[in-house]
Amino acid sequence: MSDLEQLYQAIILDASRERYGEGSLDSPDGESFQVNPTCGDQVTMQVELSDDGTRISHIAWDGHGCSISQASISIMTQMLEGKSLGEADELFHEFRTMMDGRGAEISDDTADLLEDASAFQGVSKFPARIKCALLGWMAWREATDNALENKEN
Repeated sequence: MSDLEQLYQAIILDASRERYGEGSLDSPDGESFQVNPTCGDQVTMQVELSDDGTRISHIAWDGHGCSISQASISIMTQMLEGKSLGEADELFHEFRTMMDGRGAEISDDTADLLEDASAFQGVSKFPARIKCALLGWMAWREATDNALENKEN
């Protein structure tokens, strides 16, 4: 295992133990429950948007699963809180593209943008684990869509 792969493994293990953002919100604008039926990983994601609906004020989640899913959720939550919806969508798209790359090298710019989430590049080599890494991102996307819909009504 290369030094970089060892570093990425350490980032994932640390983030899975840290569980940044774990908990619940008093009055979320949107919520999503996602489960990976292949392995049983699951998450309930809650999102609170700014009053004008353009920024992510808070994200909270509760769930269980493998270290990959839990680390991805923790890192994602840390990355997205406080971001505009445009910035968050860009991060979602870049992470999804990296996962769809099946282990292909990512540019330095993408690695800089994704910060610690770039550690999941190696995970993308394993099709069965891609769903684990994407679980929280898909829950965030649906919770945010629900929040926007709720704000419109």
